Amino acid sequence: MGADKISQGGVNYKAVDASYFERRQLRRHAGVFTLWMMGVGAVIAGDYSGWNIGLADGGFGGLLISLLVVGFMYVCLCASIGEMSAALPHTGGAYSFARTALGPWGGYTTGLAENIEFVLAPGGNMFFMSAYLASITGTSMDWLPVWWIGGYAVMLLLSTRGIELTMRVLVWVTVAAILVLIFFFVISIPQVDVAKNALNIAEGGGLLPEGNGPWLPFGMTGILATLPFAVYMFLAVEQLPLASEEAKNPTRDMPRALLLSVVALFFLAVGMLFFSASISTGAHALSSASDLLLDNFKALLGEGWAKVLALTAVLGLGASFFAGSFACGRNIYSLSRAGYFPTTVSVTNPKTQTPDRALVTGSGLALIALLVIWFLGGKNDIAFMGGFLVSMIGFAGMISYLLQSISFIRLRQRYPSIKRPFVSPLGNFGAYVTIVVCLVTLGYLFVNPLYQWAAITVMVWYLVGLAYFAFYRRHRLVLSPEEEFAVTGGEHGQSIEAVESDLATQPNHA
Repeated sequence: MGADKISQGGVNYKAVDASYFERRQLRRHAGVFTLWMMGVGAVIAGDYSGWNIGLADGGFGGLLISLLVVGFMYVCLCASIGEMSAALPHTGGAYSFARTALGPWGGYTTGLAENIEFVLAPGGNMFFMSAYLASITGTSMDWLPVWWIGGYAVMLLLSTRGIELTMRVLVWVTVAAILVLIFFFVISIPQVDVAKNALNIAEGGGLLPEGNGPWLPFGMTGILATLPFAVYMFLAVEQLPLASEEAKNPTRDMPRALLLSVVALFFLAVGMLFFSASISTGAHALSSASDLLLDNFKALLGEGWAKVLALTAVLGLGASFFAGSFACGRNIYSLSRAGYFPTTVSVTNPKTQTPDRALVTGSGLALIALLVIWFLGGKNDIAFMGGFLVSMIGFAGMISYLLQSISFIRLRQRYPSIKRPFVSPLGNFGAYVTIVVCLVTLGYLFVNPLYQWAAITVMVWYLVGLAYFAFYRRHRLVLSPEEEFAVTGGEHGQSIEAVESDLATQPNHA
């Protein structure tokens, strides 16, 4: 690309030299097992908290049905993302897929939706983790913001020490979190009584002390109402492609890790719903719990052992917090490297090659969001704040999934000759399933009076971000690997590896 400037699709690219990319390098280190644990770790907090609020809107049967629907949707989504990530293995993830398929506006709108999701998701994990820690230690809920600030400080201290250390910690914490859930499933078996405990929500709400209530106490509407909470048990598994430039063999390992992750998450989610609702805690009480596993352990083992085991449950929330913060940093890094966000944010640490500035930026945004919600009313209703956060995260995620599915269909149409080391076995059908479920979920979030303000808040955030791009950043883009491939490589069937090689050797890009 020898020209000093390029204009395409309503955007302008500025010239940069090779040193620009030398200061923005990542290190390859992750194999398929690490990627698999990253995928599970990014989501496993959704099993520990948040999803249970859906019981108040749909009951056990409603949430179970929505969980099956959403689980299948995530299989479809991950199959589509697996194909795209193998064909376009760079760290832009969702943004890069949409950039190639839908142009710079499509790339930015998708990347921005994922950015909102990944800023809020670790923030939500930190909120639920702080509620667990407050209950275990007996500290006041008024001090939750102190836990948030401390948690982000620890994450940044560890993450900026180097990616290998961070990933080792994440992998082992995720394994421990999985074992905690399996242990809970096993010790729950003697207490299981679905009729009495899981079906103790009366038609339209209310407690049935002896259970034996309806499977769908809120009817079909309850199934729709619980979709966002079922989503929370899978949400963020799609972050894996953001690690493509740090994976040893992304074209082979990324699709495998994505599908292994979603299958593992499905079985963990079904187990968590079934056993949590079926023991003596009961679905009704569980629907308003902010630290549900602590309540479940109390019912099974008593107060003393419950706190010890619940402390280990914090591992699950911690795993998702670290993995989500990782994803947030890589999303900001890739959008910044391409010029959609200020380019100075994408400069990596020269020693560890970690995107420290992007991690700090994402952490700052998450803390601001948490504190705003807290002081606007969250501190007066912890359960509502949890539901509000879950709804915001789910809404942003649905926009991202919708655009990624459209990108998948469009990429097949526009670039059929691009090398695809992995092909989705569900094809366009899987993408259309994802689109339908996303549209239904988005629509219901807008009409649900309890959480429609969460959807409106995300839309305002989204529109502000779009205005920032329309009036300022679209004239200051950079030909990063994602942009270079979309502008030139895809049109000629060039591989992304070839594009990255060109970027490393050319003295000037525009």
